[in-house]
Amino acid sequence: MSQNLKDKVSAYLRALENVDWAVARALCAETATVWHNDGKGDETLEEYFDGLKRQIGSYASIRYDIIRQLSQPGGVLQQHVVRVTAKNGERGGVHAAVYFGFNDAQLITRIEAYANYIPDQQSD
Repeated sequence: MSQNLKDKVSAYLRALENVDWAVARALCAETATVWHNDGKGDETLEEYFDGLKRQIGSYASIRYDIIRQLSQPGGVLQQHVVRVTAKNGERGGVHAAVYFGFNDAQLITRIEAYANYIPDQQSD
C-alpha cells in the first residue's frame, strides 16, 4: 500500500507539470486542505489550485524532481525540488518538504508544504 501512495503522489505532481487540473483534482478528496509555511494558514484545494494556475501559467515549464519519499499508512513525506523555467528563459528552483495525507479511499486529504526558493545555477 505504501508504494501505491507514493505512486499517487507522483501522479499528482505529473498532473501539475502537465497542467492537467482535472487529473490533479481527481486524486484529491472533496474536502482536501493545503497549508504552506507562509503564515497564511489553511486553504481549500480550490484556493490552492487558483494560486497554482496563476503561478504555473507564468512559467514556460515546471518539473518536480523527487529526491526522496517516505511513506507510512495514510501518508507520504517527500522532499523534492520544483524546477521552473520562466518565459524569458530564467531558471529557478524551490526546495520543498511536503506531507501528503490520504484517506481510506487513497485520495489526498491534506498537503503541508515547507518550501524555500533558491536561484538555480543549473544549466540542464
